[in-house]
Amino acid sequence: MPIARTWSARATPAGTTAYVMFFHETLVPQLAQIDGHRGAVVLRRPAGDLVEITVHTFWESMAAIERFAGATYDRAVVEPEARAVLASFDDHVEHRDVALDTRA
Repeated sequence: MPIARTWSARATPAGTTAYVMFFHETLVPQLAQIDGHRGAVVLRRPAGDLVEITVHTFWESMAAIERFAGATYDRAVVEPEARAVLASFDDHVEHRDVALDTRA
């Protein structure tokens, strides 16, 4: 059963734009190279003066997630380039089994 890995952060509007660009240009190609990675969705919503960013990455198994995150797979993996544009971010992630996915 596929697994969704969820993480959240907050950024200014400009920081959000920079993060989404970084994710698209840098992380998407890197994640595509990891066996068992099955895509990602980056969501955003206004939260006062900041924007809340939620990232869902999809994986075929916990073993695939460990290939990405290592043995401490419940800790967030936040690259220095991302840290530079984020106002704050969660240190931990959540994992959920995907019960239904209607995306093609």
